[in-house]
Amino acid sequence: MTTQNQGHNSGHVQGTLDRRAVVRAILHDRKKLLVVTGLGSSSYDAMAAGDDPRTFFLWGAMGGAAMVGMGLALARPDDHVCVITGDGEQLMGLGSLATIGAQKVKNLSVVVLDNSHYGETGMQSSHTGLGVDLVGIAAASGFSWSARLSDMAGVDALRPRLHRADGPGFASIQIAADDPTRVLPPRDGVFLKTRFRETLGLGPI
Repeated sequence: MTTQNQGHNSGHVQGTLDRRAVVRAILHDRKKLLVVTGLGSSSYDAMAAGDDPRTFFLWGAMGGAAMVGMGLALARPDDHVCVITGDGEQLMGLGSLATIGAQKVKNLSVVVLDNSHYGETGMQSSHTGLGVDLVGIAAASGFSWSARLSDMAGVDALRPRLHRADGPGFASIQIAADDPTRVLPPRDGVFLKTRFRETLGLGPI
């Protein structure tokens, strides 16, 4: 089911989608899509789908993924940028949604894998499981489109939208609260930065 520009989340339902299948679907035939992943599980999911120099993996800076994506999108207005992160990481950076909405970053999409848990600290319940509505917050912040997705048909429909300059866009994908085996991306931050810059045709700094 897809709900666009929905307000308050009354009656949260735990998601059932497999997070690895969701991320594989998002990154399938990604073309030139630039991706920034958030702290922890979303980075492992993207790595499990296949390492790619067009993906910038964030190992730390919890709450910073959306802002890194915004900076990249503003610096590369002819490219499409997608942030893939978790509900806990995005909850820590709620102010970023307001800034992205105010800046009207048309080539940026934020995709939140929402399992209503803090996966990196012991699977405690997160605020989205207690009624906090990230989709509604994004809509109220001025995002051009926002959606809550709970089936793979919705995920497949999302993929082409990530390549349009009609943003900023926001999608919350309701995934199951499981803990798949970690597939770790490279841990060398300098290597990741240099590789990503080279992919963009930029020299070392």
